[in-house]
Amino acid sequence: MSRLEIAIEQIERVRKYANSLLDNIDEADWFRQPAEGVTHIAWQVGHMTLSQYRLALRRIRGELATDAEFVPAGFQKLFGKGSTPSSDRSIHPDPVVIRAAFDNVHQRVIAETRTVDDAVLDEPVDPLHPMFSTKHGALIWAAQHEVSHVGQIGLLRRLFGNQALW
Repeated sequence: MSRLEIAIEQIERVRKYANSLLDNIDEADWFRQPAEGVTHIAWQVGHMTLSQYRLALRRIRGELATDAEFVPAGFQKLFGKGSTPSSDRSIHPDPVVIRAAFDNVHQRVIAETRTVDDAVLDEPVDPLHPMFSTKHGALIWAAQHEVSHVGQIGLLRRLFGNQALW
């Protein structure tokens, strides 16, 4: 198995786990916070959507005008680095819209990543990132970053009174 195939497999495995958790959360709980301003499901999913796009697409092939077709306007402000989760549903897209973006970005990542030439993986990333220095590292970090947020989703589920899925 090539290192590209290993990276894709990790990204897909983490997403499968994320979906298993999200499929078992009522949409009514998407903006519920155990403590105000900490986090909620919608923020976690929106953040994973934006992060996977930035790590596995933008850092690998650059930003394209067509990216706006699957990365909704406003996601950066609501879910980007430095944003603060708000339980005010009126400022957020509906959970169905957030989940659709989550799925669409992931499908795009898998489809486009499969075509990346192995030599491209050794290219440095721009801008620099503290967790990786190459495009291969960006793909590996995409899976690692997402699994940390999936853990937060798992914790939120338990705080809502749900049983662990493992």
